[in-house]
Amino acid sequence: MKILLISPVVSKTKRTVKELMMPQLALYILEGLTPDSHAVRIIEEEVQAIDFEEHCDLVGISCMTANAPRAYEVAEEFRKLGKTVVLGGVHPTILPDEALLHADSVVIGEGEGVWEKLLEDFAAGKLNKRYHDPTPDLSRYVKKDFTKIIKKRLFSIVPIMTSRGCPYNCDFCCVTDLFGKTIRHIPVENVVKDIQNSGSRNFMFLDDNVIGHPKYAKELFRALIPLKIKWVGQASISFLKETELLQLAADSGCKILFIGLESVSEVHLKTMKKSMKDNEELKQTIKKIKKMGILIHASMIFGFDSDTKKVFRETVKFLIKAKISTVSFNILTPYPGTKTHETLKKAGRLLTDNWKYYDHNTVVFNPLNMTPLELQIGKIMARTKFYRKLSFLMRLLGNLNNPVLFAATNYGHMKQTQVERRRFANLKSELFDHYQFQ
Repeated sequence: MKILLISPVVSKTKRTVKELMMPQLALYILEGLTPDSHAVRIIEEEVQAIDFEEHCDLVGISCMTANAPRAYEVAEEFRKLGKTVVLGGVHPTILPDEALLHADSVVIGEGEGVWEKLLEDFAAGKLNKRYHDPTPDLSRYVKKDFTKIIKKRLFSIVPIMTSRGCPYNCDFCCVTDLFGKTIRHIPVENVVKDIQNSGSRNFMFLDDNVIGHPKYAKELFRALIPLKIKWVGQASISFLKETELLQLAADSGCKILFIGLESVSEVHLKTMKKSMKDNEELKQTIKKIKKMGILIHASMIFGFDSDTKKVFRETVKFLIKAKISTVSFNILTPYPGTKTHETLKKAGRLLTDNWKYYDHNTVVFNPLNMTPLELQIGKIMARTKFYRKLSFLMRLLGNLNNPVLFAATNYGHMKQTQVERRRFANLKSELFDHYQFQ
């Protein structure tokens, strides 16, 4: 049997700057779960075109919310040609009924525990509409062909996952709907095996919080030290106050930590369940991380009900003064399945249900203290100011432990900032002007 596994783009005319492309893993896990008697080809539309005439028996498409419309287009095109299509990923997990309008079957949640059964059912002509295992066994080792991943990325970065689930239940996040609230771990020996089999020295941990379980994280980092690798990962800043854990992360090869600061507004910090108590505590923790030689990539969100037009200037000022290495400036996005979506929909504040705009870069709701257009422009200007040359030089002084990596990552974000500014003209005409925003 020939199987195509596809990760679609958000837009056929839009591509991500290669330096900032996130490494894929889900489809390569499915490939590893597939019996050797079947042939598998993986297509990442960001880097290669889809040939709808290519021979195949089964098509599997994984998508998030922003690329769901494109996923549905691809699915319908294959179904017109008589192919069987299975949809999976975050968006089909949250809205399986919607996904089933465009596919023959939907995988809800994780692929482990259901993919092999799905293939057996398909071969027997008994494909079910839904497949779901809420807590699949993660102790089984799944071999992955990392050579395919490396060829599609700069810097030979290999994606690794050590856990599933998140103990937090943030209003704007749907991770718990996908993986659950309990952190489940992949055995450390299996993580080490992945790293050794990859042949690479550069890795990205895709966990929502690689240090979410300190005991496991310490065991993992100790096992990584002899491997002499370099890695980046995502972590909650509240866990990084522990010196021993932070030191082990640095010793194991951590070079960049993605940290969801979300907001530096004192008002909003008090409502966050996982952040610092105030900005002073936040500054001290940032200094501790930077002393370890670890660059910080902060993730900020604009559009909370406590935000006013001052938030853009105040946020950029704080980030530059703290000499943060790089930042992602995001718009609060009411993803389906989240409490934020439910609240804004109930209040009549949602502006569109076209999922392609639900990309954490586009305003799709009415903010409380500014217009949608002001929020969109404010976000773009914050990003522009943070990545201007003067800011780069000011922040470089606080990131001299790794100036080459600092320069390379900033260069990628500067390029993406230019892409976003060019995109705004089209966005204004196709979305904002349509709703007659003032």
